[in-house]
Amino acid sequence: MTDLSLIREHRWKILAAVLVVALLALALARWWQGPEVATEQVVRRDFVQTVVASGHVETPHRVDIGAQITGSVVRVPVAEGQNVKAGDLLVELNSAELGASARQAELAVTQAQARLRQLREVQAPVAEQNLRQAQVNLDNARSTLRRNQDLFEKNFIGEAGLEDSRKAVDLADAQVHSARKQLETAGAAGSDTAMAVAAVAEAQANAQAARARSAYTLIRAPMDGTLIGRNVEVGDVVQPGKVLMTLSPAGRMQLVVEIDEKNLRLLALGQKALASADAYPQQRFASELVYINPGVNAQTGAVEVKLDVLSPPAMIRQDMTVSVDIEVARRPQTLLIPSSAVHDAEGSSPWVLRVQDGHGVRCTLRLGLRSGGWVEVLDGLHEGDAVIPAAAAIEPGASVRATAASH
Repeated sequence: MTDLSLIREHRWKILAAVLVVALLALALARWWQGPEVATEQVVRRDFVQTVVASGHVETPHRVDIGAQITGSVVRVPVAEGQNVKAGDLLVELNSAELGASARQAELAVTQAQARLRQLREVQAPVAEQNLRQAQVNLDNARSTLRRNQDLFEKNFIGEAGLEDSRKAVDLADAQVHSARKQLETAGAAGSDTAMAVAAVAEAQANAQAARARSAYTLIRAPMDGTLIGRNVEVGDVVQPGKVLMTLSPAGRMQLVVEIDEKNLRLLALGQKALASADAYPQQRFASELVYINPGVNAQTGAVEVKLDVLSPPAMIRQDMTVSVDIEVARRPQTLLIPSSAVHDAEGSSPWVLRVQDGHGVRCTLRLGLRSGGWVEVLDGLHEGDAVIPAAAAIEPGASVRATAASH
């Protein structure tokens, strides 16, 4: 049998052997070139570092509304979630008893004022007339005494008649003194007038207090806002100090969020932020950092910060959950790599594996801003360099076959 016949007879075996050898050669070549690794590329673009946190919406203060008197509720014309204006009626209490007390107090004012008018219009003129009459009587008594004194000296009357004249003068003088005192007390500066004026003032104060107590039966909104709580129904008996409604004042609105203390060094007053309510994630709105709590929560390791909402959107409600991205730094056209490619990122010497001539070469980096899964490279790489993700577990110096990562 010729060689050609042998080749024809064993051609399938020969082809199989050639195929095995080729596969072994290919496997050896791939082993020599290293594993296939999807790499990330160093890119240059604008970069914004943000601190992301969640929190809730609140106004700087809430107003708890309650009753100042004990009473039964007869009307509640508003509902929870309703917008109200300052002065709008929120709760009405039974006012019959207080209304009667107010009318009684008004009547007492009328009586006190009538007493004062009587003093000025009747008693004072009468006292003045009594004084004039007493003065006339005194003048007559003195004239009679002088005549009787002459008659006594001429022995026309006795000692007893003269003494009677003296007593009449003394009595008339006492009556003048009494009438003068009565006029003084009834006059504008007198004690009777002062007491009557005080009685009027006291009655007016009592009436004002009664009117105020009567007004307490109508509980009104102290300012514009939204009712975010209602704890009262018709028929309830309410007590002073019990919170009936909670009002969220209109106007200024804030976001209260908790920031991890490790980000505290990045925060500063005046920083801008974009926020969105979890209920409306596509509708973002602007806010500004206005408060950083000086203390750190020992249990959670978080710092409370507050942001003013510059133009609150209509859908925002009190206590809504929100997500906030606070812009803490910005870099124009800087080098960036995914943070997933960095080894020992929090250590003193972070590094990456850069693909060079088919090998993973260790490069020490100097890093800058970090945010959103990206990190700024200040030194150690160039734009377009390919780096190996840390999760690939490639040793420095190992051969690799680099492919571009799909995003």
